[in-house]
Amino acid sequence: MLRAGLIGLPLTGKTTLLRLLSRQNRGTRSTGGRTEPQVGVAQVPDPRLDVLAELFEPQRHVPATMEVSELAGYGGAESRLDVSEFRDADALLHVLRMFRDEHVPHTAGNVDPVRDMRQMEDELMLADLAVSERRLERIRQEQKKGKSRKLSEEARVIDQCRSALEEGRPLRTLTLDAEDEKHLRGFSFLSAKPLLVVLNLDESDVSDPDDAVERAGLNEMLAGDAIETVPICAKIELEIAELPAPDCAAFLDDLGLTDSGLDRVIRASYHLLGYISFFTVGEDECRAWSVPRGTSAQDAAGEIHSDIARGFIRAEVVPYDALTARGGSHTACRKNGEVRLEGKDYKVDDGDVINFRFAV
Repeated sequence: MLRAGLIGLPLTGKTTLLRLLSRQNRGTRSTGGRTEPQVGVAQVPDPRLDVLAELFEPQRHVPATMEVSELAGYGGAESRLDVSEFRDADALLHVLRMFRDEHVPHTAGNVDPVRDMRQMEDELMLADLAVSERRLERIRQEQKKGKSRKLSEEARVIDQCRSALEEGRPLRTLTLDAEDEKHLRGFSFLSAKPLLVVLNLDESDVSDPDDAVERAGLNEMLAGDAIETVPICAKIELEIAELPAPDCAAFLDDLGLTDSGLDRVIRASYHLLGYISFFTVGEDECRAWSVPRGTSAQDAAGEIHSDIARGFIRAEVVPYDALTARGGSHTACRKNGEVRLEGKDYKVDDGDVINFRFAV
């Protein structure tokens, strides 16, 4: 399951976004004086799964999911962000305030997306700088006992990271080869994680979301391959969430939008990380499963159950378009040569409908 960590200054809409994404209404827990992260599970919108469910009429219809966590309690410039909870996140979602509301005062006194973006980036880089300096000190101590080529290579890469951080450059901007990246896998540097910036717009700007980045002056800061932006208006999303399903489309159409901001946030997260979905279908259940692009058939089987991966024999694969064109009939797909038997090293494609053959 894809895991995302919600970050941002206070009163930006993080908690609102979390509750909307996970359809929950739950307060922050505190244990022993320490604020515990709020965790929610968001369903990934995929019209293809809805079509498959109509064809197979299963007892259960299960979309893919994304785990989202928010660590409350960060007080802005006068406190430090406890980032340890986000080390295991696949990506970070930074909620950046652009809405204006005199009843919701900004902690800095005024709305300034460039300043707020820089402050949060600085927090992530300071946390990474502390990690890199501690590791370099340990390497120096270890090398006093004897030189090691492996440690020397690790120190070279980490020192490169430290230099970038000291220059104010997040690690996601570095270009490292595969060997250098191996040295960093155990550190989970936060500024190296893919970043999705969620611009929480004012209601007056929701009809013109495409120009939000330029209006905020964020073009340069939000450039790069490992960063994406999604403009939404959390206040309007709350209104949409309270509407009956038939009324949502009409409401969005009145605003000039084709889909909800929540759906765009989830889809952007998938695109940012290179995730895809494959499907399993039947009378009992139609389910979407999310995996990184390039995942092998055997590893995809393991997403369902470790026994299926362990006893993997073959994957029976039919493309979504072919199966739906044949009315959900695997028999018709076989007659037309649209069903393939693939081995464990087959790279699962987005939209594959798979039946795994296995024996344990």
